[in-house]
Amino acid sequence: MEYVSTRGGAGPVGFEGALFSGYAPDGGLFMPQRVPSLDRDTLQRWSRLSYRELVKELCSLFIPAELVPRSTLNDLIDKAFSRFRHKDVVYLSRLKDGLNVLELWHGVTYAFKDLSLSCTGQFLQYFLEKKQKHVTILVGTSGDTGSSAIESVRGQKNMDIFVLLPKGFCSQIQELQMTTVIEDNVHVFAAHGNSDEIDEPIKELFADVDFARKYNLMSLNSVNWSRIMVQIAHHFYAYFQCAPSLDTNPLPVVEIVVPTGGGGNITAGCIAQKMGLPIRLVAVVNSNDIIHRTVQHGDFSLAGSVKATLASAMDIQEPYNVERILWLLSGSDSHLMKMLMEQFSVSKSLQLPGDLHRKLSQTLRSCSASDEDIVRAMQRCWKENHYLLCPHSAVAAHYHYSQPDRIFLLFFPFSTPRCCLAPASAAKFQDALLRAGLVPQLPPEITALTAMETRSTPLEQGQDWAQMLREQIEATAQRR
Repeated sequence: MEYVSTRGGAGPVGFEGALFSGYAPDGGLFMPQRVPSLDRDTLQRWSRLSYRELVKELCSLFIPAELVPRSTLNDLIDKAFSRFRHKDVVYLSRLKDGLNVLELWHGVTYAFKDLSLSCTGQFLQYFLEKKQKHVTILVGTSGDTGSSAIESVRGQKNMDIFVLLPKGFCSQIQELQMTTVIEDNVHVFAAHGNSDEIDEPIKELFADVDFARKYNLMSLNSVNWSRIMVQIAHHFYAYFQCAPSLDTNPLPVVEIVVPTGGGGNITAGCIAQKMGLPIRLVAVVNSNDIIHRTVQHGDFSLAGSVKATLASAMDIQEPYNVERILWLLSGSDSHLMKMLMEQFSVSKSLQLPGDLHRKLSQTLRSCSASDEDIVRAMQRCWKENHYLLCPHSAVAAHYHYSQPDRIFLLFFPFSTPRCCLAPASAAKFQDALLRAGLVPQLPPEITALTAMETRSTPLEQGQDWAQMLREQIEATAQRR
């Protein structure tokens, strides 16, 4: 299994090369040269597996045994999931009105990113120990990525992590989960800008090839293939939990509703589809609706500035993983991707070619939700189930509640079942709960954050953020 850039100017590289990269050197994203296809017998066998076992099976398809022996891979994944609170790692809540919610948030930081990042952290540590190597990890976060990335590598001697968070755009708990980690290898920057603005200095440092090579720069954002790979398991597990039977021909379809920001989870779903999983995908977004406009109209263009919403981790205007989806749908046409993405980079405006838009709209459905929609979904779910949704999960529930077929799901076994992915615990979003008139239920680990020491470096508007990052990375390297 080898990996190539979506823009054709880098690769092929092995899994290790893709793991230790951020963006590919040509600005593209690494993708497997070949997506494996699964037959019916494999799907039926996998349907009896736990989430943990599904992750092992999927990773073994993308990580050759000669690189990481299967027994070692299994051990790394077991260790990754050892800190999860739920014995099954993830859990499906079956609620009233046909609402199925797959809880992906039982990790240390109460967010779905713990799943992929805990595995990625183990993979990194395996190769670094083997080669006695050090890396510098650069992460921009809109909310949950930063804390999950920090937890996956905190205290490790052969990794330094630099995290940029958008000050005032995360919830207080999200910010505290980053700034309260006092470790020598953890460096948090509180930037006075939005999620898209903090990506710019990170891209600039990766584009400086000499600097990136000297300090072994890499990313743990969902630009990193390893994260996408693990997230494919969400879709397989959701399918097997919700499909009525795998004895029919053809296999039944399950609709999976995916709250979407940077597009990593929906990309994983598209790969699962290509592997042969019979799922129908719905990308649901908040008022920052570039993915919705792209699916509906082929309009991949910025719409003014980023809007601050209750679903703050999805407040993103430039969902970089769309490039991976378009590459898949174009038949791996790297020349087309290079042309389209370079056009978008210059003008921030792109109209998809007709054929590509048609394939996208056949692959994905989409929906956008306002803050009012989010609040109503949270209120309804609580009223009907006494179940608290985080605002991101509520975007998915809004889609479900707005569908006329939901009543049929209750009474007709041959209707298409639906599963909503829940990316975070409601406990992380007290302000959103209070706005919905609901009472937050805070676990003790989260309550304790407010009394802990914090540490971060401010990045003010007008400062050269890339240069400040560069200097901090150089100074940290000199202290090692």
